[in-house]
Amino acid sequence: MKLTKLEHAALVLERSGTKLYIDPGSFTTALTETANTAAVVITHEHADHWTPEQLDRILEMNPDVVIFAPAGVATAAAGYPITVVADGDTTEVGPFTLRFFGATHAVIHSSIPVIDNVGVLVNDELYYAGDSFTIPAGVDVGTLAVPAGAPWLKISEVMDYVMAVSPRQSFPTHEMVLSRTGKEMSNVRIKFATEHGGGTFFALEPGDTLDL
Repeated sequence: MKLTKLEHAALVLERSGTKLYIDPGSFTTALTETANTAAVVITHEHADHWTPEQLDRILEMNPDVVIFAPAGVATAAAGYPITVVADGDTTEVGPFTLRFFGATHAVIHSSIPVIDNVGVLVNDELYYAGDSFTIPAGVDVGTLAVPAGAPWLKISEVMDYVMAVSPRQSFPTHEMVLSRTGKEMSNVRIKFATEHGGGTFFALEPGDTLDL
């Protein structure tokens, strides 16, 4: 299985010629090579994780694509064929097995409503929690997508999260809100936390790939 990191929170996984997109949102360059996409996972409703335009680009070439998302996205994306998933659900689509964890977005501020959010484990290898620090109970995470910068986090929380999950390897995501200097600082901290558990950190940039 090949992982390609796109801008911000977006990822694409490829296996046996079939693709799975995760969180293609407003901070991600317009998707173009979307043929042979079996499914899309949207972790929550914020625009930096999905937009109608990005979904339309996928649906245009893959009208039968399955879109998995929590209930909040189904409401926000009314009119799109959303398959609602929640904590504890497992499903298979094409060559991908998807397991979902968690229920809510991390708290940004007490004045901002907390929305639905699900994390996803792909083929028992890649775990991405969306905008949360949800730890997948009972799972030995091989590859962890680590949020590097957001209004809802501070780097000490990120480091504690990585240490708690203790993945075999990790890479940064959710970092378009950071300057180049900010990304480099976050990478240093995430690398330290990953190596603390014996893992390997990959400072992936948009377009970089990783074989899982």
